[in-house]
Amino acid sequence: MRRELTDEELIREFLLEGHQSAFSSLFERHRRRVYVGCQVFLQDASAAEDATQETFLRAYQNLRRFVGGNFPGWLMRIAKNVCIDQWRRQKHQVDLDEEDFASVRDRESLEDATALRLATRKLEEEMTQLPADQRRCLELKIAGYSYEETAAVTGFSVQAVKSHLQNGRRMLWLRLSKALGLEG
Repeated sequence: MRRELTDEELIREFLLEGHQSAFSSLFERHRRRVYVGCQVFLQDASAAEDATQETFLRAYQNLRRFVGGNFPGWLMRIAKNVCIDQWRRQKHQVDLDEEDFASVRDRESLEDATALRLATRKLEEEMTQLPADQRRCLELKIAGYSYEETAAVTGFSVQAVKSHLQNGRRMLWLRLSKALGLEG
């Protein structure tokens, strides 16, 4: 009976000897974990499948860059970046149509709605200036993810997620206060 090869042995076999079966073994071993992480982030089975495939495609193309260590962690970092890329591509600006204008007139003045829209755009703009880890945690929190879900998607500990959120909120508040002239 042959023992199961480690990730490092499979990577070496793939890189040095070109055995495609070695990469297939890595795929079979880790695809479920990658898929679950993508599913938690994207909340869509089809999008999670696409993200999983893209993750392994990028891993295949960049395996020579893997310098050793935690291969599953390296894969999950790729998956996280793929999910963020997909999320950004799918994120769309909400545009007011005729029906929205009618409901705005019924509830509030058009001036208030415009001010809210400008403030929302400023918030999105200021978020792009935050450090990537803080921005990622804030985006997931805004999307309704719990601390635990955010930790699972990002690979951070729950404590690190809370820290990134706290620091991100603080930096965002300072940036917005300055941008909107609210500092005093």
